[in-house]
Amino acid sequence: MHLVMFDIDGTLLNSSGFEDECYLNAIRKVIHRPVNEDWSIYTNATDSGILDEIIEKNGLGSNRREIHSEVKRFFIDNIKSHLLITEVKEIKGASSFMDLLRQRDDVALAIATGGWEETAKMKLEAAGIDYSGIAFASCEDHFSRTGIMKQAEARCPGSGYTSKTYFGDAAWDKKASRDLNFNFILVGDRINHPKQIRDFTHSGSILDLIGLC
Repeated sequence: MHLVMFDIDGTLLNSSGFEDECYLNAIRKVIHRPVNEDWSIYTNATDSGILDEIIEKNGLGSNRREIHSEVKRFFIDNIKSHLLITEVKEIKGASSFMDLLRQRDDVALAIATGGWEETAKMKLEAAGIDYSGIAFASCEDHFSRTGIMKQAEARCPGSGYTSKTYFGDAAWDKKASRDLNFNFILVGDRINHPKQIRDFTHSGSILDLIGLC
């Protein structure tokens, strides 16, 4: 049995740009402090992890719960508003490739996103990607990328996997995959990595990268 896990933004969906803007806007509405927009500088590049670090840096730890609740509320509103006026598209071939994997009895599927669950699922639904029956974990399950991936794996029905593969688009995806001994496959060209795909249209070559024939 092979475990195949996916990130969402920049991996399954062309959503990284507006996702970042909606998130920053939500934080600034609540905190009213300068925010570094380079996610790579944060210890945990997830929605909850980044927010925690910003809260601590600004000495707002005593209001952590309230700040998280408010930022998440504004973020959900921002995503909803964006989806009303702008179409979110899948990375080409993503839905078909996931359907192909669903049909195999030697593959367990999972999604592990650094975003919040509600907005993640809103975007998948808007793009027409069916996530039903797929193990799902988000930053509401853990603040770190590795913690989220572990939770997604724990929710899969299988165990004792022959291989574990993670599809992602950023440096933190690569690092988490290395830390957990996952086979990392880069989607897009945001960073450098030997196992790289532009999209999911060439399913045969992608199956080879996973180690499936």
